[in-house]
Amino acid sequence: MTSLDHLVLAAPDLDATVDAVAKALGVTPVAGGRHDGVGTRNYLLGLDERSYLEIIGIDTEAPTPVHPRPFGLDTLTEPRLAAWLAQVDGIEAAVEAARAAGFDPGTPRPMSRTTVEGQVLRWKLTAPFATTGIAVVPYLIDWLDTTHPAATLPRVTLRSFEAVHPDPTSVTAALGAIGAEVPVARGVSAGLIAVLDGPAGSLTLV
Repeated sequence: MTSLDHLVLAAPDLDATVDAVAKALGVTPVAGGRHDGVGTRNYLLGLDERSYLEIIGIDTEAPTPVHPRPFGLDTLTEPRLAAWLAQVDGIEAAVEAARAAGFDPGTPRPMSRTTVEGQVLRWKLTAPFATTGIAVVPYLIDWLDTTHPAATLPRVTLRSFEAVHPDPTSVTAALGAIGAEVPVARGVSAGLIAVLDGPAGSLTLV
C-alpha cells in the first residue's frame, strides 16, 4: 500500500501564494529550493513526518527549460491543487506491479532539487515533464537514499483530502492498481480538494 507523500499547489505567482498560505494558516512555508533543469522552485509545509504540501512556481532566475514547466505553470493564471504524489520503496517494482494490475503509472525518471543551503536532493518519480491537467491519480515517488523533506518542516494538519472526477469508477480502479486510497466523488471535471488547519484558521485548496 502506498501513502501520501505530498500535495502540489501550483502557483503563477509563487511569492504571493506562499504569503497567502502563511496568512491563512499562521505557519510560514519554508523555501525548498530549485529543480535543476525544470525551471521551477518551491516552498514546503509539513503535514506529518512523511508528507507535506509543496507550493511550486516558476523560477524566474533559471534558464528557460527544454520542456514545458510542469503543472501548466507556463500558462496558469491562478493557484490550483494540481497533483498529489504517493511514496513507494522500489519504484521500478511498484510500476511493474501497477502495470500487471491494469494501470500504467509511467516510466520512472530521476529528479533533483538544490536546497537553499546548497544540498542536492535526489529521487525518482513517474510524473511526465509536460503535465497540464490535474492528476487525480497520484504520481509515484521514491526518495531513494535521500532523507525525506518533511522530517524538519513546520507543520499544519491535513483535515481532509478527496478527488473529484466524471468517472469515479475508473479512478478508483487506477488507485487500486497502485495501492493508493483517496475518496473519489463524481463531478463535472477532474479535481482535488484538500482542507488544511493551522493556528490561524483553515484553508481549502482546490
